[in-house]
Amino acid sequence: GIVLELLKEAMVSKLGDTKGFLVDGYPQELRDAEEFESKIGEPKLVLCLDCSAETMSSRLLMRNPSSQNSDKAETTEERIESYYQASKPLIAYYESKTQLCKVDAEGTQEDVFLEICKTIDSFLK
Repeated sequence: GIVLELLKEAMVSKLGDTKGFLVDGYPQELRDAEEFESKIGEPKLVLCLDCSAETMSSRLLMRNPSSQNSDKAETTEERIESYYQASKPLIAYYESKTQLCKVDAEGTQEDVFLEICKTIDSFLK
């Protein structure tokens, strides 16, 4: 609740200076989305970076190369499974409202960034 209030304050303070806001990594669960909408409002666009579990796993494993490989692999699998469990209802929710735009995130960081930019630019036109 506190983070959402801080986010709302920051957004309200910049309303006249922007075309919109990009909120990274939020919401992560359906209840977060519902709370966001009740306190701040409905998003106009929701981006979903779409990639395979293998791509997610390799990216997560690259984040912290100093930990033990077997521990990392197991933790990574758990994180990915947790992500899928939480995101499926969230993705369905935004698909039903036609606010969801999936972005192919299999490419390099630069490729994914360009795809995100293209998607946002298309939406703003």
